[in-house]
Amino acid sequence: MLGRAGLGFAGLFWMASGLLLMWFTFLGGTKNSNPLNRIYFLEAATSNIPGAPATSRWTLWNLCPVVDGKNDCGSNTPDFPFDPASPRNFGTDVNVPSRFVQHHNHYFVTSRFIFPFMLIALFFGVLSFFTGFIAMCVRVVGHVSGVFAYIALTFQTIATAMMTGVFVQGRNAFSRNGQPSKVGPMAFGFMWASVVLLFFSALCYFWGGSLRREDGGYSGREQRRRGFFSSQRSSSVRSNKETNV
Repeated sequence: MLGRAGLGFAGLFWMASGLLLMWFTFLGGTKNSNPLNRIYFLEAATSNIPGAPATSRWTLWNLCPVVDGKNDCGSNTPDFPFDPASPRNFGTDVNVPSRFVQHHNHYFVTSRFIFPFMLIALFFGVLSFFTGFIAMCVRVVGHVSGVFAYIALTFQTIATAMMTGVFVQGRNAFSRNGQPSKVGPMAFGFMWASVVLLFFSALCYFWGGSLRREDGGYSGREQRRRGFFSSQRSSSVRSNKETNV
């Protein structure tokens, strides 16, 4: 059975793995270098839209054309919306799927919430990661790390659900309009995998924090204390026996 140190290390490992995937997804499109230039949420053929590139990809930071199968992004705008018909994207509704025009607010608002929810998840995930080093030794900190991991899991799950909903709907809208499209496999894979990893991390932290000393928690200090007082008592007993003799 894993002790507190083992479970704390497991929680730390799962959290580190989840954070790595989250950072890759969050920063996708910010630089035209591998692997960030391969991460995107949605790709669509947009050559028939005036002023749009032949193929467009959406990230959290920009709308990027595609060159040699990779993102070729320009300037970055944090919390970039998925709103094809608006001036923020293509600035026209010509050959843009009608659903984007009719349900403009849905796509705009939902896509804008992904960014802040991921930021919150990353913040608490980082807190959980650093407190996780102490959680391997201290029972109370295990619970603290677990709470941080649970909060990160909650916000990451919400962000991932919103991402899935809005970009799958966007893919379907483009496809029905005769414009081939697909969701980004790396972004979707990383986001859902991070949800699973954060869940395992929170589970390990809470499990480790709930262990009592006799279940495998650290008990060295208690044993030393018991050893000291037991030796004192044994010495006292021997002295009394000698006195009585």
